[in-house]
Amino acid sequence: MNEPQFLYLTTLGWKTGKKHRIEIWYVKCNRKYYVISEVGASAHWVRNISHNPNISFSVNGLNFVGLARIVNPMKETRLAAEVSELMNVKYKWDQGLIVELGPLDFDARQLRS
Repeated sequence: MNEPQFLYLTTLGWKTGKKHRIEIWYVKCNRKYYVISEVGASAHWVRNISHNPNISFSVNGLNFVGLARIVNPMKETRLAAEVSELMNVKYKWDQGLIVELGPLDFDARQLRS
């Protein structure tokens, strides 16, 4: 079975409080999901996460609630390198700010759409 190309990430607007949903490339590594902002911290969704790390996202028919955080490549060199390699293999691209999406612990199969 082929892995989906996209996940759907929902953040809360830091000014408006409204839900903001994007479609974005991702990779999965060690039970967490990783996305990359090609415009870095200036992306609206990254700014939203910086103000409120609570997120929801869906991938391959599964829905998750979790927390997001920006990966610091200077302090987390191994993780950043692993995510970059996975992105390169999947998309032939790995440039930008890496953001980790950590699902909260629950059985996501119960939330199938």
